[in-house]
Amino acid sequence: MDSYIVARVVHVLSVVLWIGGVAMVTLVLLPAIKRMISPQERVTFFENIESRFAWQARVTTLLAGASGFYMLMIGGGWQRLSMPGSGWLHLMIFTWAIFTVMLFLLEPLVLHRVIKRKAEQDPEGTFRKITILHYVLLAVSLVTVGWAVAASHGFILGQ
Repeated sequence: MDSYIVARVVHVLSVVLWIGGVAMVTLVLLPAIKRMISPQERVTFFENIESRFAWQARVTTLLAGASGFYMLMIGGGWQRLSMPGSGWLHLMIFTWAIFTVMLFLLEPLVLHRVIKRKAEQDPEGTFRKITILHYVLLAVSLVTVGWAVAASHGFILGQ
């Protein structure tokens, strides 16, 4: 099998698991926590569950990034980045970079401490900010996926 095809399969499966996980957390887990858990316990409960999901998110973002960059290398994608209509590629890289920074730098090094401290002072406000952040990340992710699928089938924004 052609290595580009393998890379594309790995890329799509990784994105499905990664963004599907973001959707599940955003649309199912966070609302359930809000309904079922007291405001004082929400952030701690969420962080306990989310930490179990973090490994999957890290692995799938790494696989999506590696396979994406591989496809750019062997498929002439670096040149495509400078062509009109390549905004979807830029958005893909931007979205991947946001999640990579969040998952590998901000969450483990900064956010867990900051969130814990903020949750002690304002548990409802902190949980609300976590929820809003997840909705924003999901929205950016869905726009990225939608635009990438449309572009891979010939759609060029503005035409």
